[in-house]
Amino acid sequence: MNMSLPLSEIILRLLLSVLCAGLIGYNRQQKNHSAGVRTHILVCVGACIIALIQKEIGFNALNMAAKYPQYSGVLRADDARLIAQVVSGVGFLGAGTILVQHHVVRGLTTAASLWTVAGLGLAAGMGNYDIAIAGTIVIFIVLGFLKRVLHITPVKKIMIEYRHKRETKEFIQEYFNQHKITVRDVNFNVSQSDPEHRVYTNIYEIEIPNKMNYSDIIEDISMNQNVMSIKMISV
Repeated sequence: MNMSLPLSEIILRLLLSVLCAGLIGYNRQQKNHSAGVRTHILVCVGACIIALIQKEIGFNALNMAAKYPQYSGVLRADDARLIAQVVSGVGFLGAGTILVQHHVVRGLTTAASLWTVAGLGLAAGMGNYDIAIAGTIVIFIVLGFLKRVLHITPVKKIMIEYRHKRETKEFIQEYFNQHKITVRDVNFNVSQSDPEHRVYTNIYEIEIPNKMNYSDIIEDISMNQNVMSIKMISV
C-alpha cells in the first residue's frame, strides 16, 4: 500500500491557506499597510507547501520502511525540521516591513501578521483544519476588532525649538486643539542670547487620538517657518 496525500486533499489544503491568509491580508491592505492580500497569501501558501512537502517526506519514510523492513531501523523523518525553518525564515521577511521614522516604529503589527499566517499555512498543510480555521478567526478578530474595543493612548514627549515666541506658541496650541491632541504637561526653556535671536525650547507631554501618528505631527509642525527643530524624546 502506497501512502501519500491525494491530489484533492492537497488542493483543499492550499485553498484553505489562501482563504485564511486572504482574510487577514485584506484587513491589512484595507488599512493601507505595506503587506497586503497578495503578500499574506504568498507567505501562507508557501508555508503550506513546505508543510505538504514535510508530510510527503514522512509518507516516503513509511513507504520505504514497508518496502524494505530490513532498513526500517535507519530511516528518519523529522516532522518539525522544515517547519522550524519556516518559522525562523518568515521572521526575516517580517523584519523587512518594520520601519523607524522620526523615532516612531511602524509595521510591527504587519510583521506579526505575516508570521502568524505562516503558522496558518503550516496548520493547513499538515492537515490540522481545526487549528487553521480557529486561528484565522482569532487573528482576524484581533486585527479587526480589538483596536476598536481596547483603547490605549500612549504618552509621548515632543521637543520643539523655535523663534518668535508668541506667534509660534499660538500656532502650536492651535494645531493641538484642531487635532484634539491633549497636552498633559509642558516644560519651557529659553536661550540667554540676544533678545532678537532667542531660541525657545518647549517639551510637550501629549496624548494623541488613535487615528493619528506621531510622524504626521512632527511633519506638520516642522512646516512652520519659525520651528527650528522638533523631535520625539523618551518619556
